[in-house]
Amino acid sequence: MRAHLGDQLVVEAPATGTARRDGEIVGLHHEDGTPPYDVRWSDTGEVTLVFPGPDAHIHHLEHGEPAAARAPVPDTHEAETVITVPRSAGTADPGAIGRRVGIERRRQGLSLVEAARRAVMSPDHLACLEDQPADPSPATLVRLADALGTTVAALRGGDMDLPPGQGHALLHPRLRALAPEECRSLLSTHGVGRVAVSSDGRPAVVPVNYEIVDDAIVFRTAPGSVAAAAVGTEVAFEVDHVDDAMSEGWSVLAVGPASVVTEPEAVRGLTRHAHTTPWAGGEREMWVSVRPTSLTGRRISPADQ
Repeated sequence: MRAHLGDQLVVEAPATGTARRDGEIVGLHHEDGTPPYDVRWSDTGEVTLVFPGPDAHIHHLEHGEPAAARAPVPDTHEAETVITVPRSAGTADPGAIGRRVGIERRRQGLSLVEAARRAVMSPDHLACLEDQPADPSPATLVRLADALGTTVAALRGGDMDLPPGQGHALLHPRLRALAPEECRSLLSTHGVGRVAVSSDGRPAVVPVNYEIVDDAIVFRTAPGSVAAAAVGTEVAFEVDHVDDAMSEGWSVLAVGPASVVTEPEAVRGLTRHAHTTPWAGGEREMWVSVRPTSLTGRRISPADQ
């Protein structure tokens, strides 16, 4: 049995030869189109991993005929022999898996169609996975991780309680300094960075959600917080990214004076145009601005790049 994306899997009642169930094949697990398949059933819309039995056949849409003549099935009145493998329960937030897939796809600059092609699945299936709670089969996760250049553990959130950098170093790494222009590009428009301050006479580093506004780094905090100790001092602000799968990464370090934003219209503008509220939650209405006087960075990559 061989199939293509979009073909229909039809399961017939052994006694009558009438269709009992059918669904669209939305995911392949082998390049040659052999089973198993990810099938979206027409009666429920649910996607399951299916190992077709002898009472199932493929309906090729381009031909409108079954792939091959089927041997007669004896009238045994037995149930269909399609085996569906249930998704694992309680090991990951189904909605979070789709969000991670979508975020990683966009980070890689891949369109829905290109990512689906690389993962050997239909674009509709990938869109459904990203937009709705779903728990893909292990084989589907392996293909998605390979297509997106990440790991199954990362897509499932299994590395949430581990620090980055668990992999081995590159065999031939290259460490190079980044120009200020590249540093600004990596800071992007917003993200999560770490501000280094002196609080109660002791050094402290805390993560904050930041925005880039007119070349300044701004973040929201609460008066009296550790991050608020930055005001009126020169601080260091660091942003980095680690690609565990490839053992690559970069870091950007900004140093400059920090001040509190007090002009009401400026505060309203920052609040209105912020990409997100602080992940830490709570009342954090104090905006702090860091205007870098020094901007440096480093990147680790393979020596041949």
